[in-house]
Amino acid sequence: MSDSPGHPLDYPIWTALTTTQQALAEGDARAWRYPTEITPFAATADMSPESFAALRALMSPQDIAVLFTPDAVNPPAGFKVALADTGEQMIGTPVETPANGVDIVTLGVEDVPAMIELTALTKPGPFSARTHELGTFLGIRVDGQLVAMAGERMKPAHYTEMTAVCVHPSHRGRGYGQMLLSAVSRQIVARGETPFLHVFTSNHSAIALYRRQGMEIRRRLHVTVLKKED
Repeated sequence: MSDSPGHPLDYPIWTALTTTQQALAEGDARAWRYPTEITPFAATADMSPESFAALRALMSPQDIAVLFTPDAVNPPAGFKVALADTGEQMIGTPVETPANGVDIVTLGVEDVPAMIELTALTKPGPFSARTHELGTFLGIRVDGQLVAMAGERMKPAHYTEMTAVCVHPSHRGRGYGQMLLSAVSRQIVARGETPFLHVFTSNHSAIALYRRQGMEIRRRLHVTVLKKED
Protein backbone atom coordinates (compact mmCIF):
# COMPACT_ATOMS: atom_id res chain seq x y z
CA MET A 1 0.00 0.00 0.00
CA SER A 2 1.42 3.32 -1.03
CA ASP A 3 -0.09 5.13 1.93
CA SER A 4 0.71 2.49 4.56
CA PRO A 5 3.71 3.06 6.81
CA GLY A 6 3.45 -0.49 8.15
CA HIS A 7 5.85 -3.39 7.82
CA PRO A 8 7.02 -4.13 4.23
CA LEU A 9 5.63 -7.66 4.52
CA ASP A 10 2.11 -6.56 5.47
CA TYR A 11 1.53 -5.89 1.76
CA PRO A 12 4.26 -8.06 0.20
CA ILE A 13 3.07 -7.84 -3.41
CA TRP A 14 2.71 -4.06 -3.36
CA THR A 15 6.06 -3.64 -1.63
CA ALA A 16 7.86 -5.97 -4.07
CA LEU A 17 6.42 -4.19 -7.11
CA THR A 18 7.36 -0.75 -5.78
CA THR A 19 10.86 -1.66 -4.57
CA THR A 20 13.16 -4.48 -5.70
CA GLN A 21 10.93 -5.77 -8.52
CA GLN A 22 9.51 -2.47 -9.75
CA ALA A 23 11.05 -3.07 -13.19
CA LEU A 24 8.51 -5.89 -13.62
CA ALA A 25 5.50 -3.87 -12.46
CA GLU A 26 2.58 -3.26 -14.81
CA GLY A 27 0.03 -0.61 -13.91
CA ASP A 28 0.13 2.67 -12.03
CA ALA A 29 -0.05 4.09 -8.52
CA ARG A 30 -3.59 2.71 -8.07
CA ALA A 31 -2.84 -0.91 -8.98
CA TRP A 32 0.22 -2.94 -9.87
CA ARG A 33 0.69 -6.48 -11.09
CA TYR A 34 3.41 -8.77 -12.35
CA PRO A 35 3.31 -9.83 -16.01
CA THR A 36 0.80 -12.67 -16.18
CA GLU A 37 3.30 -15.09 -17.71
CA ILE A 38 5.44 -14.65 -14.57
CA THR A 39 2.80 -14.78 -11.82
CA PRO A 40 -0.83 -13.66 -11.35
CA PHE A 41 0.02 -11.61 -8.23
CA ALA A 42 -1.39 -8.09 -8.05
CA ALA A 43 -1.98 -5.35 -5.49
CA THR A 44 -4.10 -2.23 -5.13
CA ALA A 45 -3.18 1.00 -3.37
CA ASP A 46 -6.26 0.68 -1.15
CA MET A 47 -9.74 -0.85 -1.16
CA SER A 48 -11.36 2.07 -3.00
CA PRO A 49 -13.52 1.61 -6.12
CA GLU A 50 -10.94 3.66 -8.04
CA SER A 51 -8.12 1.24 -7.17
CA PHE A 52 -10.18 -1.79 -8.09
CA ALA A 53 -11.15 -0.12 -11.36
CA ALA A 54 -7.45 0.35 -12.10
CA LEU A 55 -6.83 -3.33 -11.37
CA ARG A 56 -9.72 -4.40 -13.56
CA ALA A 57 -8.35 -2.30 -16.42
CA LEU A 58 -5.12 -4.32 -16.28
CA MET A 59 -6.91 -7.67 -16.62
CA SER A 60 -8.10 -9.57 -19.66
CA PRO A 61 -11.24 -11.72 -19.34
CA GLN A 62 -9.03 -14.80 -18.90
CA ASP A 63 -6.77 -13.32 -16.21
CA ILE A 64 -6.90 -13.87 -12.50
CA ALA A 65 -5.48 -11.51 -9.90
CA VAL A 66 -4.10 -12.98 -6.68
CA LEU A 67 -3.98 -10.55 -3.76
CA PHE A 68 -2.22 -10.95 -0.37
CA THR A 69 -3.67 -8.47 2.16
CA PRO A 70 -3.93 -8.07 5.94
CA ASP A 71 -7.72 -7.61 5.68
CA ALA A 72 -10.39 -9.50 3.78
CA VAL A 73 -11.06 -8.23 0.26
CA ASN A 74 -14.60 -7.31 -0.72
CA PRO A 75 -14.30 -6.14 -4.32
CA PRO A 76 -16.87 -3.92 -5.99
CA ALA A 77 -19.05 -4.96 -8.91
CA GLY A 78 -17.09 -6.15 -11.90
CA PHE A 79 -15.23 -8.87 -10.04
CA LYS A 80 -15.93 -12.44 -9.02
CA VAL A 81 -14.13 -13.92 -6.02
CA ALA A 82 -12.72 -17.27 -7.17
CA LEU A 83 -10.97 -17.97 -3.86
CA ALA A 84 -10.99 -16.37 -0.43
CA ASP A 85 -8.66 -18.08 2.03
CA THR A 86 -5.98 -17.25 4.56
CA GLY A 87 -2.29 -18.01 4.67
CA GLU A 88 0.42 -17.82 7.28
CA GLN A 89 3.41 -15.63 6.52
CA MET A 90 6.45 -17.29 8.05
CA ILE A 91 9.85 -15.71 8.45
CA GLY A 92 13.34 -16.78 9.44
CA THR A 93 16.31 -18.77 8.20
CA PRO A 94 15.62 -22.53 8.14
CA VAL A 95 18.16 -24.71 9.91
CA GLU A 96 21.03 -25.86 7.74
CA THR A 97 20.33 -29.26 6.19
CA PRO A 98 23.31 -30.99 4.58
CA ALA A 99 22.74 -32.35 1.09
CA ASN A 100 24.35 -35.68 2.06
CA GLY A 101 25.77 -36.40 -1.37
CA VAL A 102 22.63 -35.26 -3.20
CA ASP A 103 23.45 -33.04 -6.18
CA ILE A 104 21.54 -29.75 -5.99
CA VAL A 105 21.48 -27.96 -9.35
CA THR A 106 20.48 -24.47 -10.48
CA LEU A 107 17.48 -24.59 -12.80
CA GLY A 108 17.17 -22.46 -15.92
CA VAL A 109 14.96 -21.83 -18.91
CA GLU A 110 15.70 -25.27 -20.35
CA ASP A 111 14.20 -26.80 -17.19
CA VAL A 112 10.89 -24.92 -17.42
CA PRO A 113 8.86 -27.84 -18.90
CA ALA A 114 10.04 -30.13 -16.08
CA MET A 115 9.37 -27.41 -13.48
CA ILE A 116 5.85 -26.86 -14.78
CA GLU A 117 5.23 -30.62 -14.81
CA LEU A 118 6.39 -30.99 -11.19
CA THR A 119 4.41 -28.01 -9.93
CA ALA A 120 1.29 -29.15 -11.80
CA LEU A 121 1.58 -32.48 -9.99
CA THR A 122 2.34 -31.13 -6.51
CA LYS A 123 0.45 -27.79 -6.63
CA PRO A 124 2.69 -25.61 -4.43
CA GLY A 125 1.09 -22.45 -5.87
CA PRO A 126 1.02 -20.55 -9.17
CA PHE A 127 3.92 -21.42 -11.44
CA SER A 128 4.12 -20.22 -15.04
CA ALA A 129 6.50 -20.24 -17.96
CA ARG A 130 8.48 -17.23 -16.68
CA THR A 131 8.15 -17.65 -12.90
CA HIS A 132 11.76 -18.79 -12.75
CA GLU A 133 12.84 -15.27 -13.80
CA LEU A 134 11.92 -13.95 -10.34
CA GLY A 135 15.00 -15.47 -8.70
CA THR A 136 17.18 -18.52 -8.27
CA PHE A 137 15.47 -21.92 -8.49
CA LEU A 138 17.25 -25.05 -7.30
CA GLY A 139 16.37 -28.65 -8.03
CA ILE A 140 17.23 -32.28 -7.43
CA ARG A 141 17.16 -34.84 -10.22
CA VAL A 142 16.98 -38.60 -9.90
CA ASP A 143 17.82 -40.62 -13.02
CA GLY A 144 17.44 -37.44 -15.06
CA GLN A 145 13.96 -36.61 -13.71
CA LEU A 146 13.34 -33.41 -11.74
CA VAL A 147 11.90 -34.72 -8.47
CA ALA A 148 12.22 -31.72 -6.15
CA MET A 149 12.60 -27.96 -6.43
CA ALA A 150 12.44 -24.69 -4.54
CA GLY A 151 13.14 -21.10 -5.45
CA GLU A 152 12.62 -17.37 -4.97
CA ARG A 153 9.57 -15.32 -5.89
CA MET A 154 8.55 -11.96 -4.38
CA LYS A 155 11.30 -9.60 -3.24
CA PRO A 156 9.75 -6.89 -1.07
CA ALA A 157 12.50 -4.47 0.03
CA HIS A 158 15.24 -6.51 1.75
CA TYR A 159 13.13 -9.66 2.11
CA THR A 160 12.97 -12.58 -0.34
CA GLU A 161 10.13 -15.08 -0.51
CA MET A 162 10.91 -18.77 -0.84
CA THR A 163 8.43 -20.54 -3.08
CA ALA A 164 7.56 -23.66 -5.10
CA VAL A 165 8.94 -25.97 -2.42
CA CYS A 166 7.76 -29.29 -3.83
CA VAL A 167 8.77 -32.93 -4.01
CA HIS A 168 7.46 -35.60 -6.35
CA PRO A 169 5.17 -37.99 -4.41
CA SER A 170 7.40 -40.94 -5.31
CA HIS A 171 10.46 -39.30 -3.76
CA ARG A 172 9.12 -37.93 -0.48
CA GLY A 173 10.54 -38.82 2.92
CA ARG A 174 14.16 -38.33 1.83
CA GLY A 175 14.59 -34.78 3.08
CA TYR A 176 14.78 -33.22 -0.37
CA GLY A 177 12.44 -30.37 0.55
CA GLN A 178 14.47 -29.47 3.64
CA MET A 179 17.74 -29.63 1.68
CA LEU A 180 16.44 -27.25 -0.98
CA LEU A 181 14.83 -24.89 1.53
CA SER A 182 18.13 -24.72 3.36
CA ALA A 183 20.11 -24.10 0.16
CA VAL A 184 17.75 -21.39 -1.12
CA SER A 185 17.62 -19.63 2.25
CA ARG A 186 21.40 -19.56 2.51
CA GLN A 187 21.67 -17.85 -0.86
CA ILE A 188 19.16 -15.25 0.34
CA VAL A 189 20.99 -14.64 3.62
CA ALA A 190 24.33 -14.38 1.78
CA ARG A 191 22.90 -11.38 -0.10
CA GLY A 192 22.00 -9.70 3.19
CA GLU A 193 18.27 -10.42 2.80
CA THR A 194 15.75 -12.15 5.08
CA PRO A 195 13.91 -15.30 3.91
CA PHE A 196 10.17 -15.67 4.32
CA LEU A 197 7.39 -17.75 2.79
CA HIS A 198 3.63 -18.16 2.63
CA VAL A 199 1.64 -21.30 3.37
CA PHE A 200 -2.12 -21.80 3.50
CA THR A 201 -3.44 -21.77 7.08
CA SER A 202 -5.05 -25.17 6.47
CA ASN A 203 -1.71 -26.78 5.54
CA HIS A 204 -0.88 -27.82 9.09
CA SER A 205 1.78 -30.35 8.13
CA ALA A 206 3.79 -27.78 6.14
CA ILE A 207 3.47 -25.20 8.92
CA ALA A 208 4.71 -27.77 11.43
CA LEU A 209 7.65 -28.63 9.13
CA TYR A 210 8.64 -24.99 8.73
CA ARG A 211 8.39 -24.47 12.49
CA ARG A 212 10.69 -27.44 13.07
CA GLN A 213 13.06 -25.84 10.59
CA GLY A 214 13.20 -22.76 12.81
CA MET A 215 10.80 -20.44 11.00
CA GLU A 216 8.12 -18.49 12.85
CA ILE A 217 4.68 -17.24 11.87
CA ARG A 218 4.86 -13.48 11.44
CA ARG A 219 1.22 -12.83 10.66
CA ARG A 220 -1.86 -14.15 8.87
CA LEU A 221 -2.75 -12.73 5.45
CA HIS A 222 -5.88 -13.02 3.34
CA VAL A 223 -5.37 -14.70 -0.03
CA THR A 224 -7.95 -13.59 -2.58
CA VAL A 225 -8.23 -14.69 -6.19
CA LEU A 226 -10.28 -12.36 -8.38
CA LYS A 227 -11.69 -12.80 -11.88
CA LYS A 228 -13.34 -10.20 -14.05
CA GLU A 229 -17.11 -10.45 -14.19
CA ASP A 230 -18.91 -9.46 -17.37
